[in-house]
Amino acid sequence: MRVKADDAHMENLFHVIQGNPTPENGSGGYLTARDGKKIRYACFGAAGRPLNGTVVILPGRNECIEKYFEVVRDLSIRGLGSAIMDWRGQGGSYRLMADKHRGHVKSFFHYTLDLDQFFEEIVLPDCRGPYYVLAHSTGALIALLGSHSMVNRVRRMVLVAPFLAFNGLPFSMKTTLRLTTALCWVGLGGLYAAWGPREATPFDLNKLTTDPARYRRNSRLYDTYPQLALGGPTVAWVRAACQAAAVVQKPEFMAGIQVPILFIGAGAEEVVSTQAAVEYAKRLRGGSLLMIDGARHEILQEADVFREQFFAAFDAYVPGTEEALA
Repeated sequence: MRVKADDAHMENLFHVIQGNPTPENGSGGYLTARDGKKIRYACFGAAGRPLNGTVVILPGRNECIEKYFEVVRDLSIRGLGSAIMDWRGQGGSYRLMADKHRGHVKSFFHYTLDLDQFFEEIVLPDCRGPYYVLAHSTGALIALLGSHSMVNRVRRMVLVAPFLAFNGLPFSMKTTLRLTTALCWVGLGGLYAAWGPREATPFDLNKLTTDPARYRRNSRLYDTYPQLALGGPTVAWVRAACQAAAVVQKPEFMAGIQVPILFIGAGAEEVVSTQAAVEYAKRLRGGSLLMIDGARHEILQEADVFREQFFAAFDAYVPGTEEALA
């Protein structure tokens, strides 16, 4: 079931700051997941012509709808509408713990169930086809995990800086899974696995983008509306992420992925493992890879020189966008 915000309440659905206006032709509301959790979503119509379909945007961990307003406008001029939701436990969706700063989930299959319902109740009935997926980091892992159900729904997927393994850990994903499983068994799954509550990071120390203006815009969004932000992930979230990464890398699972996928990696990545994405793309039938040298983890929030490379690849991969731009 969904509750759609009417015109009088739209201004309360989105959180606006200077320099990050709400895109035109927007609508949204709350989807009630099958377990009763409220999931915030938004849809935006395209301004460019011809109309080329809809991009389903799947954000990463600790991201929200408002962070993608610029991307929505970029897609709009290409004749592409956008549909996006906040994952359960983050953004404007229902938080899963009393401490709302903790990024928590017990299984990534909860995310894929929400995504499937989002398609059934919002995207397919309300948004113009054909449909494409644009996913970042954790959103890319969720897209892969749910890819078997997208065969007859999605034409192509573009996965940006996909999270298949952590970067820089002294031990493997398998070891991390064993450690976090043991902690969950003794009742410590709700503890922070890293970092703790959100703290502002100076631009010079950030690992996400080389663009100071976009970094400060996103920081200002969370400073102004702290209810949209998360701190670190819980032990249970890390365990669930490791389990999901293990599932999507099984040969029999990869053999069942039939949607063509373009992987886009960040050459200066420090958050997730670029090598894991490179190896995955090589193994996947229908997979291709582009590496953007010098870009950091959040390519869609990067400097123009890197974003232009991304959109050049996107336009070549998604039919009709070059015609709309012309």
